[in-house]
Amino acid sequence: MTTTFTSATTGGPADAPRPTAPGTSARTSSRAAAPKHRRRLPRTPLNPRPSVPLTLVAGLVLVYTLLPLAWLLINATKDQKGLLDSFGLWFADDVNLWDNITRTLTYDDGVFVRWLLNTLLYVAAGAGGATILAVLGGYALAKYQFPGRRAIFAVVIGAVAVPGTALAVPTFLMFSGMGLTNTPWAVIIPSLISPFGLYLMWVFAAEAVPTELLEAARIDGSGELRTFFTIAMPLLAPGTVTVLLFSMVATWNNYFLPLIMIKDPDWYPLTLGLNAWNAQAQTAGGEAVFDLIITGSLLTIVPIVAVFLLLQRFWQSGLAAGSVKE
Repeated sequence: MTTTFTSATTGGPADAPRPTAPGTSARTSSRAAAPKHRRRLPRTPLNPRPSVPLTLVAGLVLVYTLLPLAWLLINATKDQKGLLDSFGLWFADDVNLWDNITRTLTYDDGVFVRWLLNTLLYVAAGAGGATILAVLGGYALAKYQFPGRRAIFAVVIGAVAVPGTALAVPTFLMFSGMGLTNTPWAVIIPSLISPFGLYLMWVFAAEAVPTELLEAARIDGSGELRTFFTIAMPLLAPGTVTVLLFSMVATWNNYFLPLIMIKDPDWYPLTLGLNAWNAQAQTAGGEAVFDLIITGSLLTIVPIVAVFLLLQRFWQSGLAAGSVKE
């Protein structure tokens, strides 16, 4: 039996003839060596066709989001004179960012630092407590059957629909009757109630924590607390972080509640403190410190951005995928 050889396209010594199996022709060999063209995947909801209008809308939303941040960052580098004499979206001749930060932290005996510590207290106690209560309540409502569960669901949904400003005056009257106004408790206690966080954890726990896993743990002799902390809590981590971030942002940016509850400047959060600096220029003999207001606003958003970036890795889904055989 004779072995035949087929040669590829002439390209030099590297293109040596390769032996073909007996009975195969040169045409078959060259066809097998030809590269296969990749077939284009069909357009589906998971592989949509690019939309030019949607891309333009997304670009406009991006500009709308980043433009105020760019303005804040640029103007935080200017002094009082540079704010008035230069274009708002471009830098002045001198960059005074570090000097502005130093003056902001030391102005009026460092009151900005006091306001920052107050805000951290309100966030840690209020937002942290609201997250803990939302996780416990949402898990209990999702995984336990008890009388009145439907009524609680209706109350929670109704509480989500009520705006917080509508409850501000009744809350003030109630806290005033208890003598808690002008104290940190007047801001912390209302911040502990988060109907949206409770509803979010309720829905998330119902889907993220399989009931079969809980029943298997109980059969193995695990108690309810141990089951919650060892099995449910890791699965609830994405929802917990979501509720925590929502609560932190709401408490950090809260303005109206401290406005009606707090009269002592020593207990002001950052929102009221910066507003007091802004109103200072409108009073007789008041000093205009607009450069410090802008720099303080920049320093105010830095912790929130940092916390979001640090907690973003916990936003994972599908932790329980494959844990239960359907």
